Amino acid sequence: MKLDTEKMIAEKEGGIGWMTFNNPARRNAMSLEMWSAVEAILDEFEADDAIKVIVMQGAGDKAFVSGADISEFKERRNNAEAAAEYARISEGARARLNGVKKPLIAKIQGFCLGGGMAVAMAADMRFASNDSQFGIPAARLSIAYGFDGLHKLVHLVGPAMASEIMFTARRVEPDEAQRIGLINRAVPLADLDSTVREIADAICRNAPLSIAASKYTIGQILADKEDRDYEEIKRLSKMCFDSNDYKEGREAFMEKRQPVFTGS
Repeated sequence: MKLDTEKMIAEKEGGIGWMTFNNPARRNAMSLEMWSAVEAILDEFEADDAIKVIVMQGAGDKAFVSGADISEFKERRNNAEAAAEYARISEGARARLNGVKKPLIAKIQGFCLGGGMAVAMAADMRFASNDSQFGIPAARLSIAYGFDGLHKLVHLVGPAMASEIMFTARRVEPDEAQRIGLINRAVPLADLDSTVREIADAICRNAPLSIAASKYTIGQILADKEDRDYEEIKRLSKMCFDSNDYKEGREAFMEKRQPVFTGS
């Protein structure tokens, strides 16, 4: 796979595609090249039928993603034209993250702040070590956080808690993050890798068509009513019932064995 930068690592392991933000010297702050590579990696993983689930993680032990790499702003965003190009690439990559069709897991260790929170919230599930910290310091910098990030935050934790997080710009500890629904689970650092692998392996064993239908329908539930595609939801449901995998699931249940799904 050809990538734009060595600061993004793509690895395939069984049915899992691992995407690693590899800029630990800057707490995995996102450069423009990294944003470009995100799209290339996701395209590769989605095109590979052997990959059933994607896991994103930060390199090192300090951070998941700490936001944008401000050190390159002087060169990359030094005028309106450059800033517009920067926004086109970075916003396109964020949209690609939010629109990925395969299950997406965020494995979080260390700081998950600002733009890093937006990256993590693009995932379907978030698992974090108990030394992680979450927060959006926009109010300390006079920055307006993006609509997509706030939209997901409100859906995850509710408007009142989202308001507290945004207005106070305070850090949220892992136990509280789990309690309010910001993450699925906070676990000891020693258990983080095995926890994520257990979830990813379970996804790999289950029926791809069913998972795809669930992911699409959950996304539609989060969309405005007038934007929902109920016909597509019905089509995906029919596809599941008409599939070979549905027959395999029934037979495996009756024969008391593990099903072997093919996604067809």
